[in-house]
Amino acid sequence: MNLTKRFAALPLSSTQPLPDLVICHLASWGTITIIGDDKKSYLQGQITSDVVSLKTEQSTLGAHCDGKGKVLSTFRLFHHKDGLAMFQHHSAIEKELVEIKKYAIFSKVEIQESSDICLGIMGIKSNKLIQSLTTETVNIEHKNKVYSIEGGTAVQISQYRWLLLITAESAELILGENSAAILSNETIWDYADIIDSIPRVSAADQLEHIPQAMNLQALGGISFTKGCYTGQETVARAKYRGINKRAMFKLEGYADNTLPIEQTIERQVGDNWRGAGKLLAHYKFTDGKIIALAVLPNNLEPDTAFRFEHAPEIHLKFGELPYSLEE
Repeated sequence: MNLTKRFAALPLSSTQPLPDLVICHLASWGTITIIGDDKKSYLQGQITSDVVSLKTEQSTLGAHCDGKGKVLSTFRLFHHKDGLAMFQHHSAIEKELVEIKKYAIFSKVEIQESSDICLGIMGIKSNKLIQSLTTETVNIEHKNKVYSIEGGTAVQISQYRWLLLITAESAELILGENSAAILSNETIWDYADIIDSIPRVSAADQLEHIPQAMNLQALGGISFTKGCYTGQETVARAKYRGINKRAMFKLEGYADNTLPIEQTIERQVGDNWRGAGKLLAHYKFTDGKIIALAVLPNNLEPDTAFRFEHAPEIHLKFGELPYSLEE
């Protein structure tokens, strides 16, 4: 099923609200699914989040690390059909799939990349659309809710944002029954992830950071009580010994031109500039405003100035995160 040509970039200025209903095709996103009798116990020993206590009507963020505690992927975990699903950036799946399956031969599990379609539903009418897909009562006051729908699963990301993981047939039905919706490509999902400051790991960012550098401790994506998992010693030391020196921050700025392909940024130190990190995600509004996420040193002053290494005329500053990083 080729949806790409039906979804174009949605022009949006920094002062303009989202349309009432937007459906976006998440072409650069995918899922790993885990089924089998041992699915929960197996994942429990692999990832940062508490799988055993995850209820069928809830989702959680999490990370999968290597033995040194460096992140292979960040994901949203939820029950899907007869198993569990890990929604993440598609470019990270190839390496992640190899690592997450490494010990599966010793357990009753089947792990594979899903062929289901990923759609994003956004806007103040998004909850009404979700309600039309399920017999349960959709309550937007409940965070991270998960609903079983025809052909798959609906997962609440924030108050007016949902992820649908569904079959191609169900995707076609939803598009046909909601012809008044604005169709957008996945750049609008980038916008929403930055507004909500949700971390992501693409192939270029794998094995670069520990989970706390992606703010997962502030987002409920790390359990410090569930016991051992791959990389757990490093994650625990970062919490109890304070060894983590980085965090994910929101940045803001303006640019008249297209952003450089190489998105390394520098920070100002006196009259000089030093390397600071690179963008994980960015969105540029039609009026030139930029919002972005980047992993940076966590001890910088609030008025620190940033710029692109390969476009030094584009300056950035700290924006406000929607949650606290205080322990």
